[in-house]
Amino acid sequence: MYSAIVFLPLIGFLIAGLFGRSIGHKASEYITSSFLVIAALLSWIAFFSVALGSGETEKVPLLSWIASGTLVFDWAIRVDTLTAVMLVVVNSVSALVHIYSIGYMHHDPNRSRFFAYLSLFTFAMLMLVTSDNLMQMFFGWEGVGLASYLLIGFWFQKPSANAASMKAFVVNRVGDFGFLLGIFGVYYIFGSTDFDVIFGKVPEIVSQINAAENPLRLTFLWSEWNPLTVICLLLFTGAMGKSAQFLLHTWLPDAMEGPTPVSALIHAATMVTAGVFMVARMSPLFEVTPDALVVVTFVGATTAFFAATVGLVQNDIKRVIAYSTCSQLGYMFVALGIGAYGAAIFHLFTHAFFKALLFLGAGSVIHAVSDEQDMRKMGGLAKHVKITYWMMMIGTLALTGVGIPGTVIGFAGFNSKDAIIESAFAATNPFAGYAFALTVVAALFTSFYSWRLVFMTFHGKERMSADVKAHIHESPLVMTVPLMLLAVGAVFAGMIFSSFFYGANFDAFWKGALFVGPENNLIEEFHHVPWAVKLAPFVMMLTGLVTAWYMYIKNPSLPKQLANRHHGLYQFLLNKWYFDELYDLIFVRPAMKIGSFLWKKGDERTIDYYGPNGIAARVVDMTNRVVRLQTGYVYHYAFAMMIGVAVLITWAMFTGGAH
Repeated sequence: MYSAIVFLPLIGFLIAGLFGRSIGHKASEYITSSFLVIAALLSWIAFFSVALGSGETEKVPLLSWIASGTLVFDWAIRVDTLTAVMLVVVNSVSALVHIYSIGYMHHDPNRSRFFAYLSLFTFAMLMLVTSDNLMQMFFGWEGVGLASYLLIGFWFQKPSANAASMKAFVVNRVGDFGFLLGIFGVYYIFGSTDFDVIFGKVPEIVSQINAAENPLRLTFLWSEWNPLTVICLLLFTGAMGKSAQFLLHTWLPDAMEGPTPVSALIHAATMVTAGVFMVARMSPLFEVTPDALVVVTFVGATTAFFAATVGLVQNDIKRVIAYSTCSQLGYMFVALGIGAYGAAIFHLFTHAFFKALLFLGAGSVIHAVSDEQDMRKMGGLAKHVKITYWMMMIGTLALTGVGIPGTVIGFAGFNSKDAIIESAFAATNPFAGYAFALTVVAALFTSFYSWRLVFMTFHGKERMSADVKAHIHESPLVMTVPLMLLAVGAVFAGMIFSSFFYGANFDAFWKGALFVGPENNLIEEFHHVPWAVKLAPFVMMLTGLVTAWYMYIKNPSLPKQLANRHHGLYQFLLNKWYFDELYDLIFVRPAMKIGSFLWKKGDERTIDYYGPNGIAARVVDMTNRVVRLQTGYVYHYAFAMMIGVAVLITWAMFTGGAH
C-alpha cells in the first residue's frame, strides 16, 4: 500500500510527461488525477491504521542506494504517525488540486505538461515525507525545488514568471546549502544519516558534550561550538529557505506568477511546510539544543509579524493569501521553537485545508472576472458567484480563528492557532514572551487583511468594467466540488483532531514520532493559562473584523485617506519592508558588477586575448593577411618576380663582386 501511495504520482508524471502529446490532454488529466485520488484514499486508510495501530515504526525497504565504507544510504519508506499525517495532507490537497485544474486550465494548450509537473511535485514531496534518512530527505527536498521551479515558471512566455521561478530557485539554494552542511555535520558527529541511528545516539552525544573533561566540540568558522547547536542551526537554515522564513522569504510572494492551482499546492500544504516537517522530524536533536530553539522561536515570531504587516496593504488577491501563508508558517515555527511540536503539526494539518481552500477560491474568483487579480477592480461579487463566496467565507473564518474560547468548538484555525499562542505564553523559552506578543498582534492583522479581502472582493460597490461584469460566471463543478471538500476540513479538522495532535491523546496518537523531553510539560500547561490569554486571539479576531468592516464597507474612503496621511508607512508596507530593494543593493548589483568585470576584463581582455583562443585568433589574422597576397593576377606575380630579381642582383653586386 505504501509503495502505491508514493509511486502512483510518479507513474502519472511519466505517462503525462512522456506520452502526453500522444494520448491527448484529456487522458493526461484523467490519468494523473485518478492516480492521485487513489493515493489520497490510500493515505487516509494508512492514517487511521497507523493512528489506531500498535505504534511500531514500519519500514518498507525499496533498494540499497549508496554503500561506501561506513557511508550507507538505503532507500526505504518510513511510516509512523508523522509520516501518515503528511501523506494525508500532501495527497489530499494534491488530488483536489489536480481535479480543480481540469477546469481551471482547460483552455491552456500545454496542460498535459502542467499535470505532469503537478504529479512530479507530489512524488518529490512524498519522497521527502517518507524518508528514512537525511540523504533521502535531501533528494525529495531538491526534487520539490526543481518541480516548483517548473511550475512557477510554467507560463515561461511571461518574463515575470521566468524571473519568479529563478528567484525561488536561487533563494532556496541559499537555504539548501545550509541544510547540506547540516547533513554533513550530522554524519561527522553521529557517523550516519539514518534517523534511528541518529536518534539512538543523541543521549550519548549529549553526555560527551557535557563531559567535564575534553567535552565534544565542533570547529566551525575558526571557533569551537556545541556541535548539536551548529547542526540544528544549519538544518534550520534549510527550513528557513524552503518555508519562506524572515530574510529568506522573498521568493514566496513572487511565486504567485504560476497558475493558481500551483499556489494552492506549493504554498498551502506541501513545499512550504517541508521545513516545518523537517524540524519536527528532527525533534530529538532540537529538543536537547535550547540555543537553536531560541533562534527558531525568534525567527518564527518575526516572520509571523512581518508577513502580517505586509498583507495589510496588498491589493493582489493571491499576494494577500501568499503573505498570509508566510505568516502562518511563522506560527508553526514558533510552536517548534518553544517545544510544542504537536501544535506545530496540528496547525500544519489544519492550515492545509483552509489555505488550499482560500487559494483555490481566489482562483475561482479570478476565473470569474476574466483573470483579474486586483481587488480594487472587483467588488459586489457575492451575488454573482455564491458558491465561491461561501467557500471563501469558510476559509476566512478558519484562517482568522473563529470559535468559542475555552472550548474546542470552532473552525480549524481556531484550535490550532490558539494552541500555539497559549503555549507561547506558558513556555519558558527566553523568546516565548516575544513570540506571544507578536503572534497576538499578527492575529489582529490576520483578521483585518482576511476580512479586507472578503469585503473588497465580494461586497461594496462593483468596480469592474462593464465588459468584465457581463462575463462574470460561477466556476464549473469540477472546480467548486474540490472547494466544498476542502471546506469540510476547514470546518471540522480542528474540532475532531484537537485532542490527538496536541491534547489528552497526544502520546497514544504520536507514539514517539515526535520527541518531547521529560521537562517539557507544555501539553498540560497551556490548558491552564489565564482567561485573558485565552480570550486574546478572539478579541483580536473580532477587532480586525470590525475595523475592516468600518474601513471598507461603512467608510470606504477612509483607507485612501489613511494611506495619504501616513504615506511613508504605507509605502514601507506596500514595498514589503524594501527587502527586494535591499537585497538588490547588497547582493544583486555587486554580483552583476563583479560578473561584468570578470567578463570584460578577465575573460575578453585576458583569457580570450592571451589564452589559446587569443593566440589562435592572432594566427588566423596573420593567415588572412598572407592570403590577401594571393590575388590571382599574372601581372602582380610578374611584378613580385621583378622585385625579387632586382633584390637578388643587388645582393650579388654587393657580395659576389668581392670574391
